[in-house]
Amino acid sequence: MKVSRRTLLKSAAASGVLTAVGTPAFASDIDELVIAYNVNLPSWDPTVGPSAVNPTIQGIYQSVFDMFIHQNPDLSFGPGIVTEWGWNDDKTQIWMDIREGVTWHNGDPLTPEDIVWSLERAGNPDTGNPIQFIWGKIGNFQIDGNRVTADVKEYEPTIFKWMSFLTGYVLPKKYYEEVGAEGFEANPIGTGPYMVDNFERNAFVRLKANENYWGGAPEFKTVTIKFVTDASSRTFEVSSGNAHVTLEMPYEEFDRLKEQDGIVGTAAPISDIGMIFLNDVEPMNDPNVRMALAHAIDKETIIERLLSGYGVAIDTLQTPDYTAYDPSVTVPYDPERAKELLAASGYGPDNPVTFKIQTTRGFKPKDYEIIQVIVGLWRKVGIEAEIEVYEIAKHFELRAADQLAPAAFYNWGNAIGDPTTSTGFAMFGPSPHSVWDGEDLMQKILPLWGEADEDKRIAGWKEVDKFIADNALVLPLIQYVQPILHSDQVKVTPHASGALLPHLMTRS
Repeated sequence: MKVSRRTLLKSAAASGVLTAVGTPAFASDIDELVIAYNVNLPSWDPTVGPSAVNPTIQGIYQSVFDMFIHQNPDLSFGPGIVTEWGWNDDKTQIWMDIREGVTWHNGDPLTPEDIVWSLERAGNPDTGNPIQFIWGKIGNFQIDGNRVTADVKEYEPTIFKWMSFLTGYVLPKKYYEEVGAEGFEANPIGTGPYMVDNFERNAFVRLKANENYWGGAPEFKTVTIKFVTDASSRTFEVSSGNAHVTLEMPYEEFDRLKEQDGIVGTAAPISDIGMIFLNDVEPMNDPNVRMALAHAIDKETIIERLLSGYGVAIDTLQTPDYTAYDPSVTVPYDPERAKELLAASGYGPDNPVTFKIQTTRGFKPKDYEIIQVIVGLWRKVGIEAEIEVYEIAKHFELRAADQLAPAAFYNWGNAIGDPTTSTGFAMFGPSPHSVWDGEDLMQKILPLWGEADEDKRIAGWKEVDKFIADNALVLPLIQYVQPILHSDQVKVTPHASGALLPHLMTRS
């Protein structure tokens, strides 16, 4: 596949995603790698605000910033900026050894003070970190050479896992204090494999290789990531040769285009799941309605016919790859049972229960179409749901304010596979990420946050998942299989987190 300036400009004019200033230079041997990405980038600070917990943006952040602890493509953990880590014997302290010889993009050396400042800032509720309640559980940091220790103010069994997850990024103390939040947003620096060279908001970001990267300089010296939120436009980008790599297109387009000369397709399960939040407002306060919703969804047929077989049906918020997955917890497709449940509450095809359901459209493959099918299945048993399309940023805004519609489709990412970061935050009422506020569920979850016995902790989360499934407090649907299309001149290493990482791409 060849990429030319002519075809690029034609595409840019059609989609309006590039300006003249941001137009990248192409060459047939791919001097400049171009990626058509499925999301926009609202902010450059990966630790504050709603975008910090958007799993789809993390691939961009991880290109510029390092996380405290490195995560491999198979989701295993490895040495990163923190090379070794652990607890003291009674788990009242943690310790971390900090990599030496690392420099920031402006040439300043990374120091243990950067680590302490980043962790203290993350734990400060005034900074707006949406995971502050995790980071605030450690404090009283001490530095001895390249070793950082901290007191455990409240035991958090997943603290090191979070150092590879949302908001777990190392930021530059000296630089940030010099330029402030606005200066950092205008000119962000990290220690990651790429440096920000040019950023056109709502259009693209051009990255330049960090030749001093501690993990080795990336092969592609210049990378342009175009923000193309429409799935059809992304498909056009790669099929026309205007982008070398793209992701999250409709599966039938994936199957068709991967057979095209010059294009290669990869598809592998990732840690993202499709789910429907249920808000505890009417009519979702009626357990018969909730259980009818669940029993009326034919997930296997949706995966087979709508997703071309790409997907794994799930009945809890755990995928088969997660730590607390329990295959014995199931919610069968049973439309007759759904009708019985609705009838018990006075509903049916002649007197349907009505509510609004929100969904994205094109954010994930067939997201809108999945909801269309589900609404059709619901209609057959006596449920009338009105579909409202929203942008992913709006979802975060509404969820944080507990103002989601009675039902709301969402993609939940859980790259560390722990039940606290799937069931926990999604379903624990006081969490800003949950909209189900039931006291009984909250009391079941509460003791598990600080459970030090790992076997007991995982068993407890399995019990919580069964309670949720038995009462239909959320509607888990599928584990996603991520489609990636790319030029045969590029070798792409998929990451099971779903992050598309240009520094893992090489020339084939």
